Amino acid sequence: MDRQFSCVHFNCIKAKIFNGSMLKRLTLILAALAALAGGIMPVDAQTTAQPMPHIEVTHMMGRWYEVARLPNQIQHGCQAGASDWTPTGEGFSVVQSCHKGTPDGPLAEWKAKARIADPVSNAKFKMSFFGGLLSQEYWVLDQRSDEGWLILATHDGKYLWLMSQKPILPATIKTEAVSRIKQLGYDIGRLEFPLPLRG
Repeated sequence: MDRQFSCVHFNCIKAKIFNGSMLKRLTLILAALAALAGGIMPVDAQTTAQPMPHIEVTHMMGRWYEVARLPNQIQHGCQAGASDWTPTGEGFSVVQSCHKGTPDGPLAEWKAKARIADPVSNAKFKMSFFGGLLSQEYWVLDQRSDEGWLILATHDGKYLWLMSQKPILPATIKTEAVSRIKQLGYDIGRLEFPLPLRG
């Protein structure tokens, strides 16, 4: 009888330890998901910017370098950011990367899948992370193929990125792109300008 009670008691303790460790892991995962979704950073104002009426989806392919962004928790301290868009049967495979601290710092990567959410405009993408545990809609607010840049934002207007097909935009074009962000209703005083890749 004592042996049976000890066994039951041990299983109860083991279950409590297991549940406690699982709860901690789940809390960490949820915190990471919230950070990626951008739910931690405060937002000064909402914008009413809308996606472009139409873009050529092939213009999304290839590597895009991060020129400017609105702050978000997951990219805190990121320099020399880039996104690689590779077409797949259902959209794109996207690998986002940056170097922590400096352009030569440790490399961090986030993998996502992107599918077109609006086949009429091709300017809305549903991005999924962590095997679909987190999804977010992104809009292309402007794209200047002739100058090699685009403005990408979350659908709620909270987060935004100025991306370029070259590591560094010429100063006059960069000024034009930032002015466009202001026209779209964003506070350009909040923009971060990460350091580009060296060399």
